[in-house]
Amino acid sequence: MLRAFISLLLLLTGATAQAQQYPASPVRVLVGFAAGSGPDIQARTIAQQLATHFNQSFYIENKTGANGTIAARTVATAQPDGLNLLFSSSSISPTPHIYKNLGYDTLTDLRAIATSGILDGMLMLVDAKSPIKTVPEFIKHAKETRVLYGSPGVGNILHLAAEAFSIKAGITMQHVPYKGSSEVVTALLSGSIEVMFVTPPSVLGLVKEGRVRALAFTGTKPFAEFPNVPLMKDLLPGYQPMGSWGMFFAPGKTPDAIADKLNAAVREALQVPSVSSVMQRDGYIPDNRSAAETQAFFNKEVAVVGEAVKAAKIEPN
Repeated sequence: MLRAFISLLLLLTGATAQAQQYPASPVRVLVGFAAGSGPDIQARTIAQQLATHFNQSFYIENKTGANGTIAARTVATAQPDGLNLLFSSSSISPTPHIYKNLGYDTLTDLRAIATSGILDGMLMLVDAKSPIKTVPEFIKHAKETRVLYGSPGVGNILHLAAEAFSIKAGITMQHVPYKGSSEVVTALLSGSIEVMFVTPPSVLGLVKEGRVRALAFTGTKPFAEFPNVPLMKDLLPGYQPMGSWGMFFAPGKTPDAIADKLNAAVREALQVPSVSSVMQRDGYIPDNRSAAETQAFFNKEVAVVGEAVKAAKIEPN
């Protein structure tokens, strides 16, 4: 009994010392999306502030592919010392429901640390050259002809948003999966697809330049940058897509002390004007959850999205 107590005490003492010294070396932040994408910009903005806070390098590594699961697997299987972090969008939440062999358990091998903010809606976009100018016009068009829409892969959050729209609108659209949001936008501009759902940050410039047309915003209130874009809830009552967020993760067995230290640093970073301005510009509402509350929020999001996957009849592969 005494030996076990001493072992536990040494373990706790070691964990406390590790947390006090954290981070003793550069921290790698993996992002499963391309450089310049919305998640990438958020990750870089916050990582720069974390580097200042800890007086240690926090560098971004883009590791794209498979809805961000390649980057997630790298972190899930890394040492739980807080030196390998993941920054992901809400697109990570459907992955345990659509992939049979991820190589890790999303809820136990990854530990949710802190969010960069919550965005409660997405934009429904068509090409600016399209004759369709409203959601009712689009629904009528989709009932008369075959419509192709794109998303960054089967089962991601943007795919589910479009499927939820189709079900509520009583239409059928054909899904074309791509490797990332930038490829979907390119397909929209080239006429390969007719419509897409997307989080605003990655298309702000295109909308402002008039290259794409936003038919609706799915949030609870108008998007600040585009206050004249109508709300989907007013055009299609009952349509409730999943929200979007950015979140930092660490390996599942990362000690509480390190998780709490990182959580506090991220929350502090979000108060810095140069950081908060980026989040607010992109429509993200600051979030003040603790590490434990962030994990509970993530667990709930995974469960809710699982129901959406079932409703869309997406089979795991």
